[in-house]
Amino acid sequence: MSRNKETARKIRLMKRVRSNRRVPGWVMMKTNRKLTQNDKRRHWRRNYLKL
Repeated sequence: MSRNKETARKIRLMKRVRSNRRVPGWVMMKTNRKLTQNDKRRHWRRNYLKL
């Protein structure tokens, strides 16, 4: 079950969740839309995580 994970693994998973977000709107505005997408974006089904 999902709650039966060790804490270190949960921390690593949460780090991947946080890094998988889109670029914020204020960053796009600040960079004059030169930075519009996150190059390190990961799809949950296509990419495998080595934990």
